[in-house]
Amino acid sequence: QVQLVESGGDLVQPGGSLRLSCVVSGFTLDDYAIGWFRQAPGKDREGVSCISNNDGRTYYMDSVRGRFTISRDKAKNTVYLQMDSLRPEDTAVYHCAAFQTIIDFYVARYDYWGQGTQVTVSS
Repeated sequence: QVQLVESGGDLVQPGGSLRLSCVVSGFTLDDYAIGWFRQAPGKDREGVSCISNNDGRTYYMDSVRGRFTISRDKAKNTVYLQMDSLRPEDTAVYHCAAFQTIIDFYVARYDYWGQGTQVTVSS
């Protein structure tokens, strides 16, 4: 059974940091690329970052590049999103998703995704 389970969301002050985790089961990180997308109330879903299954290449949306870092631990079947210098506009539910190609990520064509973890950035 395929599952993606996110954790690590919390309430944090502006300028703070969080590390999100996505533990996958039912497949390995060699089988699918993994990405993080977020959705805030009243806003469209947006892809944040992803990592290729083939070569580990990473991709970021412009607004998080330089602040967020995606990484993976194949032995633990886990993908991480380190978020630094957080801003109030980063507040959203963050989901991880599995997909076939990077193009699929950019068009939100996911094969599997998790329930999400809430990130709130507020003073």
